[in-house]
Amino acid sequence: MTTRSWRDWSCTVRVVVGQDGGVPDAVADEATATVRALMGEVELAVSRFRNDSELERLNAAAPRLLPVSPLALRLVEVALDAARRTDGAVDPTVGSHLLAIGYDDDISTVRGRLATGRPTGRRADWSRVVVDQRLGRVGVPRGLRLDLGATAKAWTADEAAHRLAARLHRPMLVEIGGDLAVAGSTDQPWRVRVSESEDGAGEAVGLTHGGLATSSTTVRRWRSAAGPAHHVIDPATGRPAEGPIRTASVWAPSALEANTWSTAALVWGASATARLALAGVDARLVDDAGSVHRVGAWPEEVPAA
Repeated sequence: MTTRSWRDWSCTVRVVVGQDGGVPDAVADEATATVRALMGEVELAVSRFRNDSELERLNAAAPRLLPVSPLALRLVEVALDAARRTDGAVDPTVGSHLLAIGYDDDISTVRGRLATGRPTGRRADWSRVVVDQRLGRVGVPRGLRLDLGATAKAWTADEAAHRLAARLHRPMLVEIGGDLAVAGSTDQPWRVRVSESEDGAGEAVGLTHGGLATSSTTVRRWRSAAGPAHHVIDPATGRPAEGPIRTASVWAPSALEANTWSTAALVWGASATARLALAGVDARLVDDAGSVHRVGAWPEEVPAA
């Protein structure tokens, strides 16, 4: 197999082409170029850090409906579906609340200052986002802003892995930050390390299909005028989630579904274990004391070869 990795979207991107007997450089180059191109398309559609993105034009035009590209429309629908499935725990209308706690730039820039932000008096409410599928238009509620960062990143990992597996006829693994997707037929499980941070201690599990996502309140942290802050917002309070679960990893049929449940677990906090079990989700939760709790059929740890 061949691995290519680089930094983008404030995280590590990793593309692994699997094949017994080695992988030609041209194949690895094509895989890398495909992922980079797709990430560029997604960024132009829904990045909240680009003033020229479709998402920022929507946010600035609220509450008017604007026509959007099929990709932007798809990513908005994906985010709203995540909100619907989690009873609003994963709400894409928390963009104003992220700005209010100072997350308005690349995380390395935000960490280098005392974030002040702009307060908002509106509660997040995904159900008020208007999607006109027939005319391809979207409208954002007045006083709120869309942030599709989590679901869009996971969707991109899924889409890239499946596109590459179909095009290259090889097993593929694509990871963007904590969102990982595998696709294509393989005889041997992918050995994937699960941890709270890129270089942190954890465990290795074997994946043959689907996706795995890790969400944590321990990594993207910074100082704000209101105290320590992180990027996972509790839509009910508009503030960073404060529950007893600091990290949640989920194995699911796709990276998108895994990310949806892992983010919800941090918001749900004390009730996360029961809610995930009720939904039939396989998860690994780390509480504030560092204890690990497994839910459902979380994969067995795979020893090093």
